[in-house]
Amino acid sequence: MKIVVAPDSFKGSLSSTEIAEAIEKGIQKVDPSITVVKVPVADGGEGTVEALVCATGGKILPVKVTGPLLQEVDAFYGISGDGQTAFIEMAAASGLALLNCNEYNAMKANSYGTGELILHALDQGCRNIIIGLGGSATNDGGSGLLMALGLRLFDRYQFDLAFGGGSLRDLFGFDLSRIDTRIKETKFLLACDVDNPLCGPQGASAIFGPQKGASPAEVILLDDCLRHFANLIERDLGKQVAEIPGAGAAGGMGAGLMAFLDARIVKGINLIIEASGLETSIVDADCVITGEGKIDNQTAFGKTPLGIAQLAKKHGIPVIGIAGILGQEYDQLYEQGFTSLFAIADRPMKLDESITGAKQLIEKLAENVVRLFLARKK
Repeated sequence: MKIVVAPDSFKGSLSSTEIAEAIEKGIQKVDPSITVVKVPVADGGEGTVEALVCATGGKILPVKVTGPLLQEVDAFYGISGDGQTAFIEMAAASGLALLNCNEYNAMKANSYGTGELILHALDQGCRNIIIGLGGSATNDGGSGLLMALGLRLFDRYQFDLAFGGGSLRDLFGFDLSRIDTRIKETKFLLACDVDNPLCGPQGASAIFGPQKGASPAEVILLDDCLRHFANLIERDLGKQVAEIPGAGAAGGMGAGLMAFLDARIVKGINLIIEASGLETSIVDADCVITGEGKIDNQTAFGKTPLGIAQLAKKHGIPVIGIAGILGQEYDQLYEQGFTSLFAIADRPMKLDESITGAKQLIEKLAENVVRLFLARKK
């Protein structure tokens, strides 16, 4: 018997690798002869670097960079086994998790540190760069990242623009003459799980700005700033990026990188599936187990477990979903490829208790699921 284990991380609790190991342990308690194929996955957010490094036999490099509020932070990125491709989570350098909740500042937070990660990767000889766009603290259209790469943004008095999304209201033009020449030799892929445009009621500022500390008034201002940014991009570069699905990802970084780096946006889970060879592993599996911290009606909008379920459904393989929490309208997912969905709690418990004991709870649930699955097969 063969079971493919392909979970996303449980944010704030366990990485996708740790979850896969816990599921494997539960399975092998039932029958050590079962073949378990572990494929940690992600969708462009937390765990993307780990998943891609694991899939390609690569390595993770620690780097000190400039954080979202100009503080020094310990970040990291990955390099593929062949040394050609760098894997970057922008959240590692410019993420909300690097700030205390009382420090959230969508007006001033910047993405400069993510640009520093790119420069470090270029120094290592990488000319293919994949950037995961989840978990950002920023709403700057990627302007900080672009400044790190040498793009000069200036106001009407020819002074350099200040960092942060709020400063884009003073933007007057761009000077591309100092951009690192290696950029022209490099291909950029942006992995994300959202298709929001840059501006408007579904744009970066309106949907994600409040999560990053923006007040209602600041949301309006930031939206105007990003619209102004897009208008100048169209004026000076002849590129219309504002309405492209995913342009609003990571506080508008999607738009900025498509405009200046010719980056291409792809669904994060599709990227992981291709890089890991997951479909090949699934074809002859008896069962697939996936999951994430919360499975609910939002999972249906392109999140990792849905991508896994749809891939398995394509080959007629049953899919079990495991979550810390089963939320609102999770049952609609049965129509999209899931065979069964389970929450890890085995008794009434508080959230912090579930998070602390997640590894043991996942292991026990995996054991029970496989016992039931084997009984059905018999």
